[in-house]
Amino acid sequence: MVIAVEHDTELRRRAWNAAAGVVDPEIPVLTIADLGVLREVEVRNGRVEVAITPTYSGCPAMNMIAVEVALALENAGFREPKVRTVLSPAWTTDWISEEGRRKLRDYGIAPPQKVSSRRALFGLQQVQCPQCGSDDTELLSEFGSTACKALWRCRSCREPFDYFKCH
Repeated sequence: MVIAVEHDTELRRRAWNAAAGVVDPEIPVLTIADLGVLREVEVRNGRVEVAITPTYSGCPAMNMIAVEVALALENAGFREPKVRTVLSPAWTTDWISEEGRRKLRDYGIAPPQKVSSRRALFGLQQVQCPQCGSDDTELLSEFGSTACKALWRCRSCREPFDYFKCH
């Protein structure tokens, strides 16, 4: 029995690593592990089941992510993996890893603030420019290049940039 548990633990680690390498189709510098979309990997009797959570309800990328996870698992030697979507608890930007936040910034997207302040409720939110680091920024549009981003501009360097909206 101990051998079976150790075997399942190794299979789970291999399956997690395979799934964790899948990139977000809308922000290809981030993996689903960076985003916190990859929730769980279970192995039972050699069969793998992966749970993913959408960044928001109706996210068009989730179908592609599920297909890519299944392909990554099959390429890693897992036969007929199951990928399921988990809606509760709802995904939050707090699940984005520190590495994911760094990757966003390096890619030119302002990462979401860890905790939304009361100021954000009253339209006084300030977002740091990923280009120059200035806090002197302004919201141009609640809608950016994808539904999960808003368009901002830096008043210091005058560059527009996406901001990954808080959820």
